[in-house]
Amino acid sequence: MQQKIPATIVTGFLGAGKTTLIRHMLQNANGRRIALIINEFGDLGVDGDILKGCGEETCREEDVVELSNGCICCTVADDFIPTLEKLLARENRPDHIVIETSGLALPQPLVRAFNWPEISTKVTVDGVVTVVDGKAVLEGRFAHNVAAVDAQRAQDENLDHETPLSELFEDQVTCADMIVINKTDLLNDAESDRLVASLSADSRKGVHVVRTSMGALPVEVLLGQGIGAEADLGSRHEIHHHHHHDDDDDAEDQTEADHHHDHDHDEFESFVVTLPEITDPLAFAEMVANTIRQHDILRLKGFAAVAGKPMRMTVQAVGPRIDTYFDRPFTANEPRETRLVVIGQAGLDRVAIEKALHT
Repeated sequence: MQQKIPATIVTGFLGAGKTTLIRHMLQNANGRRIALIINEFGDLGVDGDILKGCGEETCREEDVVELSNGCICCTVADDFIPTLEKLLARENRPDHIVIETSGLALPQPLVRAFNWPEISTKVTVDGVVTVVDGKAVLEGRFAHNVAAVDAQRAQDENLDHETPLSELFEDQVTCADMIVINKTDLLNDAESDRLVASLSADSRKGVHVVRTSMGALPVEVLLGQGIGAEADLGSRHEIHHHHHHDDDDDAEDQTEADHHHDHDHDEFESFVVTLPEITDPLAFAEMVANTIRQHDILRLKGFAAVAGKPMRMTVQAVGPRIDTYFDRPFTANEPRETRLVVIGQAGLDRVAIEKALHT
């Protein structure tokens, strides 16, 4: 039986930086073959053109599919499901599917669609990522250019909902597994901290709120969340049942890209912790989960040697959720030790984390 392909849904208003985030992901895909479904509509396929032109093997033209018939959450049966089925039917299937929604699309109907019998056994929602324009949200505008949002609404004949931006924003936050505050270079530290606290309070328990500028989010943070969101619809219900539409996320993204900005990961850091053999895998997993909670670690992954076991134990953690399994025997020349990569936002207390993991 084939393993389900993970799919990440990227949502957020016009100009939040969704396409910039995805382009950066493609340029740092580390060998993953990623297929894109871009919810474009109207005359100009701006998002698709930018992503197809990134010059990377992971965004070849055949891996980028544009949906141009209107809001993706309003055309699920006619547009999205058939497109996804075609991707899944390919002989050379992608490693991961990334779906960039139109800016005014609600993510909930899209997540729900993954339970359709035609696709439910073949693909799963790895996570829902909501990208927000930090400056606009802090100022109560939610979108950088509200007039452009209204213009997009007027262009979409298939749009079946009229909802204020503030209510749409609530729905996007409610459905998110990760909230990305973009354009943090336009905020001071106090403003950024205030926005993180506000979004954390408004989101579901366990949702990470991360900061970045120019969409420079490490691919290890963005992909591989392993949520299975389609099986968790009850906790991400729509607050408002009317929905809305907007698409072109890139008129603003292009303006944003005109600013000279490094694409490094200054907002994030990672380091390796080396430990001796462990004796109790369950106690070890509980200790790792507690360390993650105490220090707000985004990801932790690696391998552990278990005393008396010839097999190497793989450790994967997203937030406090820990998955472990034995993958292969240790080789003759391989040290029997435990090596964990810790990934989080800049400012992790490395000394305290290493001390906690050594207990």
